[in-house]
Amino acid sequence: MDSFFPEGARVWLRENGQHFPSTVSSCAEGVVVFRTDYGQVFTYKQSTITQQKVTAMHPTTEEGVDDMATLTELHGGSIMHNLHQRYKRDQIYTYIGSILASVNPYKTVAGLYEPATVERYSRCHLGELPPHVFAVANECYRCLWKRHDNQCVLISGESGAGKTESTKLILRFLSAVSRQSSELPSRERTSSVEQAILGSSPIMEAFGNAKTVYNNNSSRFGKFVQLNICQKGNIQGGRIVDCILFHLGPVVSI
Repeated sequence: MDSFFPEGARVWLRENGQHFPSTVSSCAEGVVVFRTDYGQVFTYKQSTITQQKVTAMHPTTEEGVDDMATLTELHGGSIMHNLHQRYKRDQIYTYIGSILASVNPYKTVAGLYEPATVERYSRCHLGELPPHVFAVANECYRCLWKRHDNQCVLISGESGAGKTESTKLILRFLSAVSRQSSELPSRERTSSVEQAILGSSPIMEAFGNAKTVYNNNSSRFGKFVQLNICQKGNIQGGRIVDCILFHLGPVVSI
């Protein structure tokens, strides 16, 4: 144990079926003490420790990765650890292959959604820049022309995760790239259709939102937003096709 896991070594400790990112606090007189990143302390006799109980943490896992499909250790503990490491650096978006995981920062992250950010992501393919909801929206927009088929973005998550805000951000991005593709003078590029779609959320929220334990402005419905984009790339029409009531549990107040 001393040669493989010296004091200060970073390891995965398996306890109660879960993997905890941990540090070897001490290893002396046949006793090893582990401290998890969450403040828990576990003590074991060195002779009882097996490879199934403790494994070394790969350096890339400790630093965090943009795409969790590249994690060397792939289990629930490594996924949560990677998301937490990035969250502490205000990197709230992380890829899992072509899927985007988002963690609500509950604060404003400077520069994350500025017009310059929209412009930067509109010019790059998925994976060329750090993970972002704009990258997913741009890939969806590009696939309209690459595959000549309808595209869909599915947004899911628990109450307060940021589903409604993510929808607004995707609509904002598509509206921006649509105006860029338009051949009209810049002062005429603002489409009434685009503005109606972007302005639809506050109207819907006025009828369907409520306060829950986790979210002061929780949507009471699911939304399917359909956009019609012409061959030139600009938005020509759109509608909210369906509204499905969900979250049938009790709420704090309305």
